Amino acid sequence: MLPFADASTDPAVRGFCHKPDNSNGDGLVLTHGAGSNCNAPLLLALAEPFTCEGFTVLRCDLPFRQTHPHGPPFGNAVRDRDGLRNAVAALRKHVSGRIFLAGHSYGGRQASMLAAEDSTLIAGLMLLSYPLHPPRKPEQRRVQHLPGLHTSVLFVHGTRDPFGLTEELELAMKLIPAKTRLLQVEGAGHDLGFKGKSRNEVLPAEVVAQFVEFFLEN
Repeated sequence: MLPFADASTDPAVRGFCHKPDNSNGDGLVLTHGAGSNCNAPLLLALAEPFTCEGFTVLRCDLPFRQTHPHGPPFGNAVRDRDGLRNAVAALRKHVSGRIFLAGHSYGGRQASMLAAEDSTLIAGLMLLSYPLHPPRKPEQRRVQHLPGLHTSVLFVHGTRDPFGLTEELELAMKLIPAKTRLLQVEGAGHDLGFKGKSRNEVLPAEVVAQFVEFFLEN
């Protein structure tokens, strides 16, 4: 794992790069939610097994987090999507194969909106705890862009996530005109079992196995 920085673009790309001993040629950009950063325990836990599988993994801070060490995004959504686009381009310089994009919560929502804007940008999308609606406000669904999403999507979602019940997410997935799959995490909330000192030791391996089967073996 090495610090990664590319200031040649605006927004800049900043984070950490995990390079495998035996590369499969593919890359994964991994980003965080609204209240976190690229050192979130969930992202750290996922980076290692993906690297062991042969992926070059870039854990990156979204532009809003580069500007503000703490706090929410402050209406930076368009710039955050630009930052993800730049992260994909930066990683493409280091791998010869496909690029995948993954994000937790807010980061996943911005990743999905970016993929809906440009279906050629990435080979696949992984959404960790997609924030389907604010807690206790199921009428405020964040699905407007999903019918325009033509990129295959793997959802990883806790069965106790207040940002969207499994049944609600399954209905939303039907709006996507591309291949989708849902990995349910039994009993997990929005943090997928990574809150404070809590760690879901089994989840990272399950996610990688589902990812490889869904994107690489079919």
